[in-house]
Amino acid sequence: MAGSLVIQSDFGISDGAVSAMYGVAISVDPLLRVFDLTHDIPPYNIREASYRLIQTISYWPEGTVFVSVVDPGVGSERRSIAVKTAGNRYVITPDNGTLTHVNEKMGISEVRIIDETVNRLPNSGESYTFHGRDIYAYTGARLASGIISFEGIGPEVPVDSLTALPLHKACIVKENVIGMIEVLDVRFGNLWTNIPRTLFKDFEVKYGDTIQVTIMHDASRIYKNIMTFGRSFADSRVGEPLVYVNSLDCLGIAINQGSFANAYKIGTGTAWKIMICKAPKIVY
Repeated sequence: MAGSLVIQSDFGISDGAVSAMYGVAISVDPLLRVFDLTHDIPPYNIREASYRLIQTISYWPEGTVFVSVVDPGVGSERRSIAVKTAGNRYVITPDNGTLTHVNEKMGISEVRIIDETVNRLPNSGESYTFHGRDIYAYTGARLASGIISFEGIGPEVPVDSLTALPLHKACIVKENVIGMIEVLDVRFGNLWTNIPRTLFKDFEVKYGDTIQVTIMHDASRIYKNIMTFGRSFADSRVGEPLVYVNSLDCLGIAINQGSFANAYKIGTGTAWKIMICKAPKIVY
C-alpha cells in the first residue's frame, strides 16, 4: 500500500513552490499519495504552524509522514529534523518551534537530525533558500515510501533539545478561568483559546448559562461583555456572541454568522489573554 505524505507551508498557491514540492515527492515514488494540510499559514508564523499540526495529526493513520515548512530561518544554522510522535506519526520540519504543540499534547518519542549529505535532492546545487523542496519534501517522500527507514534519516538527538515556543497553560485564579487566544478559526473569525473544556467544567456552567468574557492585549482591555455558553451556534441569534466548545475540545468565542476577530481586531499569541467567569447577577 502506498504511503501518505501531508504537507503544510506558508507558501500559498499563487506560484509554483507547492507544485515543486509535489513534483519532488512524486518523482521519489509515483505511487506516493500526497495531500495538503494547508498552505495558508500566515508568512513566518511558526506558532500557527505548530497549532495546525496538532489540530490535524491525530486524525491521520499511524505511519503518515507530515512535512511542515514555515521557515523564516532557512539557510541559517537552525537544524533540519525529523521526529517520531508517541502516536507513530512522523514530522519533517525545521527545528524552530513548529513541534511545540505536538510535543506538549501528543508527545515525541524520537528526534533525528536530517543528514543532508544523504537526504537532499540530487542536483539541487548551492541553493539554500528552498529546503522545503530540496530537503523536507525529498526526505519526507523517501520515508513515506519506505525507501529509507526513520533511522536512515540521520543521527538521533535528545527530545529535550527541540526548540520550543512559550506556552501559557490555562488556569483558574479565584473566580476566573484565564487562558490565551491560540489561533483563529480563520475563515469564520472565531477565537480558539487554550482553555480546555475539562478545566472550564469546574465552574459548573451549563449550556444556556450566561458568562462574562474579558479579552486583554498586554495590559489593555480590548473587550468585555456577557454572552451565552452555547452547545452550537444555533443557541444564539444571528449577530450575537457566544462561547462554545470547539473541535479540539477547548473554548471558542464567536459571533453567530459574523467574524469576532474582525469586529474587535483580535489577534493571537501569548500577549492575547482571555478571562472567563460566571456573569454577575443583576439586581433590579
